[in-house]
Amino acid sequence: MVTHHSAQTLSIEGADAVAFAQSQFSSNVQALAVGQWQFSAWLDAQGRVLALFHLARAADDALLLLLRGGEAAPMAQSLQRFVFRAKVRLTAHEPRHLGTGPAFDTYAAARENDAYKLGCGDHSLLVGAERNDDAWQAPQVLAGWPWLPDNVLGTLLPPALSFERLQAVSFDKGCYPGQEIVARLHYRGGHKRHMHCVVLSHHLTGGTLLRHGDERAVQLLDVAHDGERTLALAVIDDQLVTSLENGTVDITDEGITMHIEKSWSA
Repeated sequence: MVTHHSAQTLSIEGADAVAFAQSQFSSNVQALAVGQWQFSAWLDAQGRVLALFHLARAADDALLLLLRGGEAAPMAQSLQRFVFRAKVRLTAHEPRHLGTGPAFDTYAAARENDAYKLGCGDHSLLVGAERNDDAWQAPQVLAGWPWLPDNVLGTLLPPALSFERLQAVSFDKGCYPGQEIVARLHYRGGHKRHMHCVVLSHHLTGGTLLRHGDERAVQLLDVAHDGERTLALAVIDDQLVTSLENGTVDITDEGITMHIEKSWSA
């Protein structure tokens, strides 16, 4: 069974749009040029990831968020509480089709008629495509670009999702929610869960939590098919990873074998 993700999008517009996003999101929004996108996130005060998204600058005073998990309307309502007197308009759009387009430079963003195109290198994401498709999922799983199931929103810290590698966090731009935790984990380390691309012996749905022995050791994120293989991004306890032989683990009582294909640090 294939999961088709819809495009959940949110616009931030107005004279203070960039300044507002800079104060709320984890990336360096002020460094984002018009016609470009970057990975970014909204964290809670404890540094946990409430939302991960592509953040595109459509104009000097306009940003577009494509959420990689979660829903746009509740996020817009939550962000509205922090607008105060800023000249900002938040708009959650109706879900649209999310499709795969032709090759387009990574981090490039463009509007095409009523659709938006976000470059991902050898392909692109089309917000407002004619139909949903999943052709983009396997290459993005292999690249380590996570999509967050509902049950993990608000539970994971940035190092578990390889945010530093994705350039989704800034360590020197100033304050934003969760910034102190992000900086502490970066400079002092110590986080014991990290993201891996795994090959599964059986198809499972994104969000599945797998046990190894008595431990809740493996949290699956997005799941995709690559030919005959079932691929997934998974957050795995470091202790389990170091104990594996040949990078393969049998999941207790589940009849599932999982082999680690790629690994990423924070």
